[in-house]
Amino acid sequence: MTFLSDLSRVFEPPVPPRRPRHGIREREVQCMGPHGLHRMAYAEWGDADNPRVVLCAHGLTRNGRDFDDLAQVLADDFRVVCPDVVGRGRSDWLGVKSDYGFPLYVADMITLIARLDVKQLSWVGTSMGGIIGMLIASQPHTPIARMVLNDVGPVITAVSLQRIGPYVGTAPRFASMDEAEAYIRLVSAPFGPLTGAQWRHLTNYSVRPVGGPDGGFAMIYDPALGEVFRAQPATEDIDLWPVYERISCPVLALRGAESDLLERSTLEAMATRGPCASTVEFEGVGHAPMLMDPAQITVVRDFLLAG
Repeated sequence: MTFLSDLSRVFEPPVPPRRPRHGIREREVQCMGPHGLHRMAYAEWGDADNPRVVLCAHGLTRNGRDFDDLAQVLADDFRVVCPDVVGRGRSDWLGVKSDYGFPLYVADMITLIARLDVKQLSWVGTSMGGIIGMLIASQPHTPIARMVLNDVGPVITAVSLQRIGPYVGTAPRFASMDEAEAYIRLVSAPFGPLTGAQWRHLTNYSVRPVGGPDGGFAMIYDPALGEVFRAQPATEDIDLWPVYERISCPVLALRGAESDLLERSTLEAMATRGPCASTVEFEGVGHAPMLMDPAQITVVRDFLLAG
């Protein structure tokens, strides 16, 4: 029996080693816009040699560190890249403010993907990040092979844009981190029931120290984003169905059940048109699920691993 047991172990198929969960790496890439060069920063998790890449793109006034919880879980199986879209986080602010917009954001992401040196990747996009993903995924020869759209779709409601508009770029200076957190909790209440530690994490990466005699903290995005956003006030819904219907990769569409940006009727239509997305709703959340809750992370991870 000992001999046979030993022999069976010899012929057991080897168990592939799990890829190590490397710590976060902060990097940057030089991009070209209409009025010169600018620097886009990004955080990277997981094995740098892993060919399975997930790119996570954030919302309008957020940054790549929103995805820390998700990235730490995905890092066992993927190389996870979380950029700060220009004008946010550690990335440069543009000198010509009218350059802020989707043509530049898409071009920057294509530059980043070229830096990553991969032919295909998966995309996780929250709100604005999802729109960038849709624009890229709709192109011939797109590098996006699998996509998660987080609380965004082919119809962007005017009411949600009217809600967002007044606070973009108008945040006050905060005397303390506690003041900053109170403000972020207020304007970001639709994110849902986050823990105290999660709110503090978001606050830590949402503000920056301000120099000078008054000190304090300010939001870590260019206030001019608000001017560009309000230059063309939304009076009607934005229709991106022609873009969505050109997408052919597998899509998972997530919705906060109380979202005012992605309506339930749009989510249901996404399941029958274009790529015929799989759909999931999260109760008790508006715009947008932060993908910090273990249940939300599991939904995303399972979809990405199925590819």
